[in-house]
Amino acid sequence: MGLNLRDAISQVTASGQLFEVTGRSVDGVSRRVFANAPATLRDIFDGARGAQETFVVYEGEEHSFDDVMRGVDEFADALVNHFGVRRGDRVAIAMRNIPEWIVAFAATVSIGAVAVSLNAWWTADELDFAISDADVSVLIADTDRCWRVLETCRRRQTPIILARGDVTSTPPAGVVHWIDIVMQGASMPSVELRSDDDATILYTSGTTGQPKGAVSTHDAICQTLMAFSTGLVVEGIRRGPRDHPPGDPTCFILIVPLFHVTGCVPVMLSCFSWHFKLVMMHRWDPETALGLIEQYRVTNVVGVPTQSWDLINFPGLAKFDTTSLVTIGGGGAPAPAALVTGVEQTFDNGRPNLAFGMTETNAYGPQNYGDDYQRHPTSTGQTPTVVMDVEIRDPRDQVLPPGEVGEIWVSGPTLFHEYWHQPEATALTLVAGWLRTGDVGYLDEEGFLFIEDRLKDMILRGGDNVYCAEVESVLFDHPAVWEAAVCGLPDERLGESVAAVVVLRHDAYLTEEQLITFLSTRLAPYKIPTRVVFSTDRLPMNGTGKIAKTSLVQRYFRTTP
Repeated sequence: MGLNLRDAISQVTASGQLFEVTGRSVDGVSRRVFANAPATLRDIFDGARGAQETFVVYEGEEHSFDDVMRGVDEFADALVNHFGVRRGDRVAIAMRNIPEWIVAFAATVSIGAVAVSLNAWWTADELDFAISDADVSVLIADTDRCWRVLETCRRRQTPIILARGDVTSTPPAGVVHWIDIVMQGASMPSVELRSDDDATILYTSGTTGQPKGAVSTHDAICQTLMAFSTGLVVEGIRRGPRDHPPGDPTCFILIVPLFHVTGCVPVMLSCFSWHFKLVMMHRWDPETALGLIEQYRVTNVVGVPTQSWDLINFPGLAKFDTTSLVTIGGGGAPAPAALVTGVEQTFDNGRPNLAFGMTETNAYGPQNYGDDYQRHPTSTGQTPTVVMDVEIRDPRDQVLPPGEVGEIWVSGPTLFHEYWHQPEATALTLVAGWLRTGDVGYLDEEGFLFIEDRLKDMILRGGDNVYCAEVESVLFDHPAVWEAAVCGLPDERLGESVAAVVVLRHDAYLTEEQLITFLSTRLAPYKIPTRVVFSTDRLPMNGTGKIAKTSLVQRYFRTTP
């Protein structure tokens, strides 16, 4: 690459530039912020009115930005004048990826209400928890979720708006069809919004306990969108010769759920902000995704590592034209180094990309791309970023020097500001303007961030720490391994022992002895799993596409009393 990261950032964020960065106090903490960021999400949506370019593509449907905004205005009018929704009320969305999700979200935050994104994979009990926790005023659902939340909403007297249901049938009591409550041609209600108004509640995935509603303001999300966009511009001026030359207009494919922060903020809202085409998938399927990439000349794929693996290993990949791809990657889980090489070798123009982010940062964080990723394939990117500082701290909250492992702390204007109705959890996570991520890692001398594991995804074996992500990365290096996950098992002598669940590639053969021999050349003895289970089924995932670690022990290692 030509410019180094810091020189490129200085060039892009200088005074007078679109992405000019200045100083400002946010929640009493001095932070770097974008001087030209929109004040509210409504300002972003307003900028899409009248735009005739195609915004949303969904199963043969195509909707322009202006089409979507007409729907947003009409639905916002219905929320205010039909249901009495007011500024600060919570409006929940419980749907898979369909265009109405986007319309409902934009309408909700445009009238000053708070959009509550509900995990579409949740059971009725899990949905009941979030609906009650957020004290939802109105809920918008697709057919499957409608029946799942019906009892809860009836008990709470919360009206349900059914999107894409069977309009020829009479809905059950407490449910109304979307088309029956919107008035064609209605205008957006006049509501005064402030940048520090709450805009979203996104629930954490729950991999480490009861889901918590992370609340973010309009300002935090607008700053996040500027930060992601700046990252694209910075990488654009640093690109190496392998990168795709300008040609195809930017087009994202939505392969992760909109209820997840990645699908909502860096993908959907970025497309809304900069008028990029968004090709939506209702559910993940690699063959369908490849067909859409070819048909719509998709340039950006943002997902979790599992989906990148699915693409590069799809048996019929060669029959699809993927030359439009510029980046393939995302975040949400550590990516093994073998995946970086696989993306580089598989796609003509697409480069690997990885980002470190979480719900509490609105998915923003250090990003690793292209040549940097090739040189540092186990890093999630260089720090500090344009507006985010990163520190590694010990258990006493003291900052550690480069190379030493500790908890990752981050600070910047993209952070959430509280867990809904959980002040104690908020105080434990947000400390003097810094977010304790709960992730373990270190910074090298150049500022590259390396993530070892979650604090609670660490195995304590006889006084030695075993980071699951490290063992998993080595497992992925074996050519016969398709999926792998590592967890700890109770051990009377050691406290915990290391265990692994492995899914082999089609037609591959591997014994436990062969796998242990392979690992023994790459890992210290105490890190090698003492129990290995080979599964013929794919590993269990939660609603955000991550391995559901909490279910591994019960499913694969449960012993009969």
